[in-house]
Amino acid sequence: MRVFILLFVLLTSVAHANLRERVKQRFFERAQSKEAPAAEAPPEKITKAGDYTFTIGERFYKVHVPAKLKSPAPLLIVLHGGGGDMTIQSTEEFYHQISSSDQRGYVAVFPNGISAFKSGKLATWNAGRCCGKARDSKSDDVSFIRDIIRKTSSQLAIDSKRIFATGMSNGGMMSYRLACELSGTIRAIASVAGTDNTTECKPTHLVSVLHIHAKDDDHVLFNGGAGKDAFRDLSQVTNFTSVPKTIEKWRALEKCSTPAKRILETKGAYCERSFCEEAQVQLCVTDTGGHSWPGGKKPSPIAKGTPTKAIIANDVIWDFFDSL
Repeated sequence: MRVFILLFVLLTSVAHANLRERVKQRFFERAQSKEAPAAEAPPEKITKAGDYTFTIGERFYKVHVPAKLKSPAPLLIVLHGGGGDMTIQSTEEFYHQISSSDQRGYVAVFPNGISAFKSGKLATWNAGRCCGKARDSKSDDVSFIRDIIRKTSSQLAIDSKRIFATGMSNGGMMSYRLACELSGTIRAIASVAGTDNTTECKPTHLVSVLHIHAKDDDHVLFNGGAGKDAFRDLSQVTNFTSVPKTIEKWRALEKCSTPAKRILETKGAYCERSFCEEAQVQLCVTDTGGHSWPGGKKPSPIAKGTPTKAIIANDVIWDFFDSL
């Protein structure tokens, strides 16, 4: 009987692996066949609430302006994960960024990374040591995002002291690069499931950092490295920096001299914050959730694991931003 059970488990695992590969192949084929998103050059001013898709050069990005916009309004740059795109990241069902913007009155901007396809699908960010086409082509994503911030700030009444960046996975890694290279513009960042993999970091201003990560993340491993079964081609990623090393680095950059304080402890999660000289570093750790956005929904139907609800990432992020 034990042999039959083991055989059944083995066959089931193989079947699931084959299904995942077939779904990935179909998604690849769809990305290849799709046209570029309908977009326009940014107007001089944005006068109405709504969703817009604009271009800068050959690249595109989405802007969401809530009906109850604060004046001046905070601006949040929201960066998709590797293999994602601006449409996935702005899909309410997955990340709840649109409802968060509507509730809190900030402008949400969703840039699209570098893709091999005109559709912009399966895109990546050049976050230093990761990832994919963006890294290998040395894409100047920092300049692209700087240009978006400048253009959006000229179109809307944006609070220049409350410009933030957040991202999932490779997007979170890109947030760290922005903290290093746009420190005079970005007030704070919040990275979910993406550690600091920059190759150089010399911020001219102190940037507060929030990092959210699951202990059981099977892609960007909590204690460093890339999950062996998570990537089809490990050369497209890197040997990821660990969460502890990332926090240690930013505590040093922020000149944090006192131990972090436990500010939240709930079933399945905790948060610790370092109150430093001019900025803050906060780490929130969940027991489960894997490689996902806490409180959200994974975009892929074949993705492993279920996002935790021990904390809600958007709430934690804005509680952190609002405390600065």
